[in-house]
Amino acid sequence: MAPGSPLSDLIRALPPGSVVTHADTLATYRQDRALDPDAGTPLALVRPTSTDEVQETVRWCAAHGVKLVTRGAGTSLSGGSTAVDGALMLSTERMRALHIDLPTRTATVQPGLMNSEVKVAAAQHGLWYPPDPSSFEICSIGGNVATNAGGLCCVKYGVTGDYVLGLQVVLADGRAVRLGGRQIKDSAGLSLTKLFVGSEGVLGVITEITLRLLPAQPPASTVVGTFPSVSHASRAVLAVTDRIRPALLEFMDKVTLNAVEDHLRMGLPREAEALLLAQSDAPGAAGRAEVELIQEAFTAHGAAECFSTDDPVEGEAFAAARRAAIPAVEKLGSLLLEDVGVPLPALPDLIDGVAAIAAAEDVTIAVIAHAGDGNTHPLIAFDPTDAAQRERAHRAFGQIMDLAISLGGTITGEHGVGRLKKAWLPDQVGSDVMQMTAAIKNALDPDGLLNPGVML
Repeated sequence: MAPGSPLSDLIRALPPGSVVTHADTLATYRQDRALDPDAGTPLALVRPTSTDEVQETVRWCAAHGVKLVTRGAGTSLSGGSTAVDGALMLSTERMRALHIDLPTRTATVQPGLMNSEVKVAAAQHGLWYPPDPSSFEICSIGGNVATNAGGLCCVKYGVTGDYVLGLQVVLADGRAVRLGGRQIKDSAGLSLTKLFVGSEGVLGVITEITLRLLPAQPPASTVVGTFPSVSHASRAVLAVTDRIRPALLEFMDKVTLNAVEDHLRMGLPREAEALLLAQSDAPGAAGRAEVELIQEAFTAHGAAECFSTDDPVEGEAFAAARRAAIPAVEKLGSLLLEDVGVPLPALPDLIDGVAAIAAAEDVTIAVIAHAGDGNTHPLIAFDPTDAAQRERAHRAFGQIMDLAISLGGTITGEHGVGRLKKAWLPDQVGSDVMQMTAAIKNALDPDGLLNPGVML
């Protein structure tokens, strides 16, 4: 780097090693897990450790008109942290401070910590951080907040935003603002904390998060049912959710089951067309009643096999199989990962509709779902070297989003809009909401420096 170049000023302003320009290192930060083939190359990589260092970086970008892409662990499935040519890449991976406050049952953390690390830290104090994306071991809390991530237990315990009490955010002009705090109730002013949850880095860089914690989760009982069709399984879901909200209610279709069995070799039923996995963590008699209700619902809707277990190891094995679905299906080819959700009554229509799209376009679509809250993940597997198949896969990708919107649903339940889905966002929310979104973006980032190409 030439001593007189503008980037040299940033290198001098930050601690040694904070700014990386080596081409081989930059290449590893071009793509996130969406694997966008059109990803750019960053001007440089910045790895700050503090809010002050983020401020220095953002001020430098503002002074020189350089765009800024913020990246957590790089697990985005919608292209939210894909590199942009000539933009600075800011990685939060070195921002890893954590403090548990027992009197308020909160964790104050920097964004680079993994979701799993927050869970472990909370558990050491007899507390629990519920949001649990399938990638919880490799996804960062900052990324979870940026996308309002969900997970397996959301049907009962809610999503990331339900646990965010406070934030520190660096705005596009370099100011650092604090929003919310450790208090459970706070009605002072507009709900700006919630505004930044799910904002995907387009409004500011989140540098600190205060999370609400719960008492440790009670032991769970697990129910597993296998079904002769995806329609039978989806209707069994409604029979359960009409009566209760279980701690977990997950769906895997036959393509997924076989991919996971190939991956884990744990004896999953290859012949089943669908599998439902449910858990109840209600105490005592209430829990036993929930398990009985779930089993009755599964059996009444055609379950070929249905069993329950109170063994936590066995229950966790099935949960691990569900979490392994995406890496298992990735072995079938390149993936276009959907994240569409619908109101629960429309779940059977969505699942049946995805099957019809797969047949019409002659593509493989594996379907997994957080079925209890209507959030599905159709995974389109294709051969990227086959141009015709690639075109059909991308066409199916758009058709699935159109289907979800037509059913009153959403193009993303937890992965975010990113760069891959923004073309469909106006169809879901409408022009008035898009104008409001643009107005907020322009008010906070008038020069459009932050996460260019995401959402808008």
